[in-house]
Amino acid sequence: MHWNKNLLYRHIALALSTVALSACGGGSSGSDDSTSTTSQTQESAVAGDQVTATAEPKPTFKENYSPMGAFSEPFAEPTIIVDGEVVETDEKCVETADGLAECKPAAGTMALLADGRLLYLNALEGTENVELSIVAEFGEVSVNDQSRVLSLGENDEPTWLKPTPLRAGANPDGADSETLFNNTPLAVLDGLLDTADNTSKNDGALFCSDVIGMADGSVLAVGGTDYYSEPGIDGLPLGVAELEGVKNSRIFHAETDTWLQSGDMTYGRWYPSLVTLTDSKVFVASGVEKLIKPVYPSDPLNSGRNIVQTEVYDPCTGTWSVNPSTADRSLPLYPRLHMLPNGHVFYNAGGQAFNPFGQGYDQALWNIAATFNPKDNSWTDLGYAGLPLRLDEIGLGELSSTLNVTNLSMEQGASLVGDLLGSASNLLTVASELDISEETLKTAIAGGMRGSTSSTMLPLKPNENGEYTDAEFLTAGGVPSYAILTNPGGYLPTDQSRIDTVRTNGDEIVEYESSLTGSLNRPRWYGTNVLMPDGSVMVFSGGDRDGVVAPGLEGPIRTTERFDPETRTWTEMASGIRARTYHNTAVLMPDGRVMVGGHSPINTAYLRFVDLQDFGLAPYDGRDPSFEIYTPPYAMRNDRPEILSAPKTLMPGDEFTIQVDQAEQIDKVLLIRRTVMTHVVDSDQRAIELPVQSRNGNNIRLKMPESASVTPAGVYMLFASKDTEEGRVPSVAAPITVQTAGSLQCSGDPQMVEETEEEEEGGLLDGALGGLF
Repeated sequence: MHWNKNLLYRHIALALSTVALSACGGGSSGSDDSTSTTSQTQESAVAGDQVTATAEPKPTFKENYSPMGAFSEPFAEPTIIVDGEVVETDEKCVETADGLAECKPAAGTMALLADGRLLYLNALEGTENVELSIVAEFGEVSVNDQSRVLSLGENDEPTWLKPTPLRAGANPDGADSETLFNNTPLAVLDGLLDTADNTSKNDGALFCSDVIGMADGSVLAVGGTDYYSEPGIDGLPLGVAELEGVKNSRIFHAETDTWLQSGDMTYGRWYPSLVTLTDSKVFVASGVEKLIKPVYPSDPLNSGRNIVQTEVYDPCTGTWSVNPSTADRSLPLYPRLHMLPNGHVFYNAGGQAFNPFGQGYDQALWNIAATFNPKDNSWTDLGYAGLPLRLDEIGLGELSSTLNVTNLSMEQGASLVGDLLGSASNLLTVASELDISEETLKTAIAGGMRGSTSSTMLPLKPNENGEYTDAEFLTAGGVPSYAILTNPGGYLPTDQSRIDTVRTNGDEIVEYESSLTGSLNRPRWYGTNVLMPDGSVMVFSGGDRDGVVAPGLEGPIRTTERFDPETRTWTEMASGIRARTYHNTAVLMPDGRVMVGGHSPINTAYLRFVDLQDFGLAPYDGRDPSFEIYTPPYAMRNDRPEILSAPKTLMPGDEFTIQVDQAEQIDKVLLIRRTVMTHVVDSDQRAIELPVQSRNGNNIRLKMPESASVTPAGVYMLFASKDTEEGRVPSVAAPITVQTAGSLQCSGDPQMVEETEEEEEGGLLDGALGGLF
């Protein structure tokens, strides 16, 4: 054997240095610094007969480093249950003995669980079985959506688990559908001209519910879809599909991987929005009882528009209560709602509007940004979204409440007339002071409601007194209402980006203002925003046209973009592998990477799936069950900080200590709530910057905000980061559960509706019929 002399010297040097370190108390049982030293690569410097050990600097970047980040290869669940048999296949769907397509579920909804696993829910299950038109057939071929739990093991090896019941178990005996003739003098026709009662396989779909993380880490899903044909006749394959909102609320418990029914809402809601309040109760707004034919026999006054009534869920009792009429408000579907630092709920003038044809007769009111005060159940109008004009400054601070038809009264009418007369001169004064420049014109066009847009709360920061009073919201892309045209809005998305700022002082809204940022590099519809642990915002997926107006004709956008809150500009980053437009999802993981999934489009032109990828359009060969993992540049580094220890639970106002291996370089700590999102919405999305109180070696002393309105109860991730020449570098997260006085009022789990024999059979039935539906 021929020895390499330099290699021999290197081994000798390594042995000598290890002995020397051991003699000085080094090694695994020594201090943190010495442990760090022994983990470094050693090399020798040879000078005559003297050999000395020197540490080879650890490379900052990994071999696969890219300043734009990178996407993994797509991966998907490997099996499908077909006619009771497990079939391993790379295909999306397999044909059953009945000639139907049994398909893998796509992540139209995704939630990061407290244990790091990912819960996801299917969307539009059954679309692959449409033969002629989804409008005519979906009431019959649709199926309650499946759920899955995805885990990543060593080297990102994925595994899947099927929860019980598979489809969340809603309405096993059929839904109490609000058909056109239900509760009318013509009730004898109820059931004769619709198919609402012909099957229970599509009476309680999870699709189009909203989801939210509870204080204990469970996931609450509220609303959803009851599919049927109306008009339609049992036994005939054609009719006109109806999508009715269901009243159910269901809770997924990660400890047992089970869905349990909780209390029903008063109103069935399709596309509602949920927000956790300061006391850990859950606020729900909007949704529609019937999408295609919004005629409500039991509530004629509200026919033709979305649900204006709001409700509150009590997790201690598992019940819902309707708020008084002062809490009513006309809002778009999936309204973009967020809780402000003072506990009010902010409506950011975004949602789903079904442009360009419209959704409700009163949707011009959706252009007005507003806040809801849970203490007195009242709304306050702030201004026409995106414009530098406060409505209360011109005497119209209660415009939307006055125009709400459910609040019609002589008093309200007189108030409106007085406001209009009193505000006319003020409005002219304000208008004369505006400088009508190009920038002002751009601002005006950017104003108003945005359809299919994200609404991202930027990190909350303490002021000089350590108080959290101001909140900033980033809105980018989506379909604008073009301000002066108000509603319904357009077809083509915008590239404009703006930040709305709300300043609070107790219950008072001190200021509302909007300012344009740098534009996106290209217009984007239905992009999913993710707030990253370095404080930036990434946008994933989406299309260049509205894929609901004309499904199948949108071009996909695979290129991600990154928003820098310091420069207020967008930069193009890496491109995804798969095209994902409608019902795409993206969720921040504890290691700072992003899980990207989804793509469940409506059938091409509302007919059947016709794939036009060869023409550069989005894939319409069915739903996409695959996932990709985006690795940002900071996660491609070898020098990320490491949180060595941190508390498991915290309360508002707590001071606490974390240990970090690079404590002297840590200058920012972010507490980020775990994402629970659907339809590019997570109303509870928030990040809180925690000020450093003191340092001592590897110990960093931090302080929680005093108010539960800043950090509502739930499961979070704690990231510590340092600033470098190449950008901010965050650690992997430490898991934190935030408890509040409200969340601790309940002993044990939220109360569940007592399971009936039928519900238990429904769960078994789901498992037995998994290969059929």
